[in-house]
Amino acid sequence: MNLKSGMPLWLIKDGLPHTFPKLDKNIETDVLILGAGISGALVRYYLLKAGVDCTTIDARTIGLGSTSASTSLLQYEIDTPLHKLIDMVGKKNAERAYQLCGEAILTLKEIAKDLEIKDFCLRKSLFFAAYKKDVSMLEKEFKARKEAGFDVEFLTEKDIEKQFNIKAPAAILSSLAAETNAYAFSHKLLQYNGESKHANIFDRSPVVDIKTKHSGIDAKTENGFTIKAKKIVYATGYEVVDFIDKKVVDLLSTYAVVSEQFNERKFWKDDVLIWNTADPYLYLRTTPDNRILIGGRDEDFQNPKKRDALLEKKAEGLVNDFKKLFPDIPFKKEFSWTGTFGATKDGLPYIGSYKPLPNSYFALGFGGNGITFSTIAAEMIRNEILGKSNPDAPLFSFER
Repeated sequence: MNLKSGMPLWLIKDGLPHTFPKLDKNIETDVLILGAGISGALVRYYLLKAGVDCTTIDARTIGLGSTSASTSLLQYEIDTPLHKLIDMVGKKNAERAYQLCGEAILTLKEIAKDLEIKDFCLRKSLFFAAYKKDVSMLEKEFKARKEAGFDVEFLTEKDIEKQFNIKAPAAILSSLAAETNAYAFSHKLLQYNGESKHANIFDRSPVVDIKTKHSGIDAKTENGFTIKAKKIVYATGYEVVDFIDKKVVDLLSTYAVVSEQFNERKFWKDDVLIWNTADPYLYLRTTPDNRILIGGRDEDFQNPKKRDALLEKKAEGLVNDFKKLFPDIPFKKEFSWTGTFGATKDGLPYIGSYKPLPNSYFALGFGGNGITFSTIAAEMIRNEILGKSNPDAPLFSFER
């Protein structure tokens, strides 16, 4: 599947920082990780930290799938508001899902420090009402987050205009959020080998057939080479519909645009991450090199050709959305792109084993929280492979 088009900022900024070989021989490994984007890179990092030998393989040049199209906002909030998720899965489970996402942000901070990743910064997050009718929803959400232990502040219309120069009827200001560069983060993760002498990475090597059995798996590449492994981790993101029930995820297209560099960094207070209650929602962040990134205007995914044909129109719409929000900031578009992502019925990812496929694990961080979900998945899958208990596993299981 063609997962993105246009010119993502991260590809222009970072290029191809590392190169990897194609698979050109038959190999054996303990764990095969299918996919080398941010999800697969995190799984690999966790397994190597635990002393598990593994091999990573990708159909594309590393990072050129959904990871390069990520806008890399890191939030504990998932696409389903907490108070609504409580109605769907219960208070205990909903709060735990949100808390795990919060913990994942802090974990990613520590990983970034460990690997000396520069493009990581803790931020606050402003969630504002797009319409007056959304104020009551925000009030319920604020109460739910407070009860779940999050550091949040409810802002009135006057508060928002005074602090952020935005006209909105109400907002929730959260103290915990972050921004990064998922493409650069992935490449840094993939450079980590720990103490392992068997941490192979291959790209441009599509796997076309996988045979699962109780003793392990056999994967065959497009060029006819075989990988024998005891376990396999699917970290293929939205292309996972090729391997499992397509009903678990609905595919959507999202759009993003980035401004030219500004000479002076005079944007909005604290460079908070900004998003709203609209459906689809608008989201904004700044970048380390003095740009503004805007995303949103999602559409149901039909095929790459139709998705791509809307890019210019959607980019123009996002610029207009920004100008309405910040009329005094002169935004001039430089880069724009579109990508495919997935949404689940409850906004939660699918993580762990899948009964029809023995010795197989899935790290599927669907939704707007793909990076934090992938961090949760990496830890849980490591535990499962090591035979450790995962009390949170039912939250994200295929059987939920």
